[in-house]
Amino acid sequence: MKERRILNTFRALDTSDGAGVRLKRALGHNPAVRLDPFLMLDAFSSDNPDDYVAGFPAHPHRGFETVTYLVEGHMKHRDHLGNEGDLKQGGVQWMTAGRGIIHEEMPQQQDGLLRGFQLWINLPAAEKMKPAGYRDVADTEMPRLDLPGGGQVKAVAGEVTLNGETITAPVVGGSTDPLYLDVKLRGGESLTVPVKSGYNALLYLFEGSLTVNGETLRLEHTGTLSDGDRVTLAAGEDGARLLLLAGKPIGEPVAQYGPFVMNTQEEIEQALRDYRAGTLAEPA
Repeated sequence: MKERRILNTFRALDTSDGAGVRLKRALGHNPAVRLDPFLMLDAFSSDNPDDYVAGFPAHPHRGFETVTYLVEGHMKHRDHLGNEGDLKQGGVQWMTAGRGIIHEEMPQQQDGLLRGFQLWINLPAAEKMKPAGYRDVADTEMPRLDLPGGGQVKAVAGEVTLNGETITAPVVGGSTDPLYLDVKLRGGESLTVPVKSGYNALLYLFEGSLTVNGETLRLEHTGTLSDGDRVTLAAGEDGARLLLLAGKPIGEPVAQYGPFVMNTQEEIEQALRDYRAGTLAEPA
């Protein structure tokens, strides 16, 4: 058994996206701040509707997946495939852009509060031009494991065995085999989580205080982890809540221009031509 430790930490940066939605970019501030296969992680949280009500009007994507996890509030979705949905509190929207998708996401007021995350997961070259797909997973479909110290682990994606019990999320496997956990720990509680050796992994702390193998991860900071097959999390006196993400690295070149993520600049230019011609999301 080899314990993972924190390699690097960086603070989530205030920014905006869409039609002025205020958010914190926890991963992907620039090409040097990625963790294969994860391209970007945004955290959004506000009790001021002006920070988010303009939403994300219709926009394109190609070459990767977006995972929107809503902790509080709800968000309406619509895309060119005819999918329409209302992502509820605690639910996740898993969208594979593939060859191309044009969609819009419009946050809705619910007691004036919205909080959640959007993760971008890269696709290997062999899958970048596959047909687009979309899936809504309700909060009630995602398994939870109650911990002896009063905390809880929720599996958003992947499978994990804790204290001899295995929980499996509705979304599992695929080329990058992502593990996506929402971990809540009570004050002073600790938890060891198995993480596959060779997979890249990170933590994002969004409540409380946390130490990892004796090293502190500050609030609203991302910590990338060294290799190993487990990570031990220890909450401070005020408890902790964090995302734990891990995935199988792709190991291919990344070329990105805004909402298009391919392997070469030539493929980016083709995506732009397709979008301008109105053929981005058409079958090949």
